[in-house]
Amino acid sequence: MVSPLFRLTLVLSILNKAEFVKLFAQDEALSRLSLKNPVHFLALGFGSGLAAKAPGTFGTLAGIPVFLLLSQLSLPWYLGMTLLSILAGFYICGKASKDMQVHDHGAIVWDEIAGLLITMIAAPAGWLWLLIGFGLFRLFDILKPWPIRWLDAKVHGGIGIMLDDVLAGVFAFICVQGLAWLTL
Repeated sequence: MVSPLFRLTLVLSILNKAEFVKLFAQDEALSRLSLKNPVHFLALGFGSGLAAKAPGTFGTLAGIPVFLLLSQLSLPWYLGMTLLSILAGFYICGKASKDMQVHDHGAIVWDEIAGLLITMIAAPAGWLWLLIGFGLFRLFDILKPWPIRWLDAKVHGGIGIMLDDVLAGVFAFICVQGLAWLTL
């Protein structure tokens, strides 16, 4: 069975720029992107960042299949792929932001995918732990406790877009590991 998110991503990925502009004409920044461009496609979380409400949450949801795929790897490979997602994210988010001419537009959600991957490092297996990790990551990403809020305000470009979510992922990772230690 094909998920609705996958279908939406597939439909959006085959739209040409003119159709994309028509759909999102009310947001001029989005009209500067094309889902046929691989960098834009990744920055928009495979299309999930185009959600009208809560694009960060939808971006994090788009990270679940990525996590499930990478969770099959050994820990060193998982860590390597997570690091690669962060390093690539500096470029991906920076390029999309520059192309949109807007710093950290809500539709740029690659940072949420990387943040979820950080949260779930060495997490216990199971949907309950994935749900806990998801919830904790979204909580830290939304509330932005110090120093996350400071980083979000002071660091710009692709690095700035990524760093607040990387740190939110680290905070959530610490909580997940703490909960696992207390309960298992």
